Amino acid sequence: MNRKILLWSITVALGGFLFGLDTAVISGAEQAIQKLWSLNDFWHGLAVAMALYGTVFGAALGGWPSDALGRKKTLFWIGILYLVSALGSALAQDVNTFMVFRFIGGLGVGASSVAAPLYISEISPAKSRGQLVAIFQFNIVLGILIAYVSNYALQGAGGAESWRWMLGVVALPSLAFIIFVLFVPESPRWLIIKRNDEAGARGTLEVINPGAVDASIQAIRASVHQEVGKRVEPFFSKKYSWPILLAFLFALFNQVSGINAVIYYSPRIFELAGQGASTALLSSMGIGVVNLIFTMIGIALIDRFGRKLLMYIGSIGYIVSLSLIAYAFFTESYAGISLFLFMFIAAHALGQGAVIWVFISEIFPNQVRAAGQSFGSFTHWIFAALITNVFPYFANNFGTGSVFLFFTAMMVLQLLFVAFLMPETKGATLEDLEKQIMGH
Repeated sequence: MNRKILLWSITVALGGFLFGLDTAVISGAEQAIQKLWSLNDFWHGLAVAMALYGTVFGAALGGWPSDALGRKKTLFWIGILYLVSALGSALAQDVNTFMVFRFIGGLGVGASSVAAPLYISEISPAKSRGQLVAIFQFNIVLGILIAYVSNYALQGAGGAESWRWMLGVVALPSLAFIIFVLFVPESPRWLIIKRNDEAGARGTLEVINPGAVDASIQAIRASVHQEVGKRVEPFFSKKYSWPILLAFLFALFNQVSGINAVIYYSPRIFELAGQGASTALLSSMGIGVVNLIFTMIGIALIDRFGRKLLMYIGSIGYIVSLSLIAYAFFTESYAGISLFLFMFIAAHALGQGAVIWVFISEIFPNQVRAAGQSFGSFTHWIFAALITNVFPYFANNFGTGSVFLFFTAMMVLQLLFVAFLMPETKGATLEDLEKQIMGH
């Protein structure tokens, strides 16, 4: 694998590290915030989910700056959003101010879930695109793990105010990301399609596919169908209905697995299962470690065995683990709850976790890839926000076991989606995939 491409991919994927860090760090602070501002279930859920509502808007709007300003400039401003959010959230003196700054951070998360996979997919050779885009997911789970470790290390560090330190640490990697992203090149596909800058794209294309630069430029130009007078179809049209449906269902199933309920509320879930507060934080670190290990396995396998096999394994793992978690809460027999939650995280990391950002970045044609990535990310985050917001209410009023039983049923539907609708995208160029999927 070319070292420059790997370095560019890792740099941009640091947006995923901030994504994971920013979203998971709230798990160590959410109970302190509830007590500090005397929040009921609704306002507590809203305060925790506010960053996710920001991600909805960030994802919905992230395709616009990615197309208008370029992938690189968009990533730079995403770093600014992370930095402002971290400092503002840590210093907030009331819940409304806190939610405003968490919303700003969410804008960064949502936009990064559009711009980063988009950029990496466009600079990656076909044979290693899955692994390179999946580095983004690796960085997400690394960020989640570091958030859990940081929360555990900082508990009690500032007394009742330790939650401020937990949130404030995000500022340091945010500043590093802002600096590093200045040194990556712009996406050559964006330069050709949006700026007609063939000369600017050549240098990067020579790194991506040396010896076939002219052929790459011709394929990119051909993919946008730039015939004179040809009608340009809007994104939400029959022409793009198949990739839109695939992206919607894939993102929907990602969230109705319950993954964000577990990530955001893992200490609370462990406490509901009878563990003390400190032990619950330590168990949450275990979730982060398992997530990281199995994401690494997924990244190693995604280009070798393909996206569908990982999704089959993940779907079956979801069904088994979620059934066991639901049974544990129904019977109030919690001896194996940590193992069951670790199984659930492993299934997610191998399947949806490793595949989602790769798959969505592959299935749309060049001319609407930013809009497609934005739509898939928007769908992902709107359901993430809703589920995170309502989880405390449904767990308290209908029982945690019932909630996990619902997640189980949804994963049975995901298994059917993988079997009958999901195409394999391994090993093909983006332009060849466009012909395959648009010809469905």
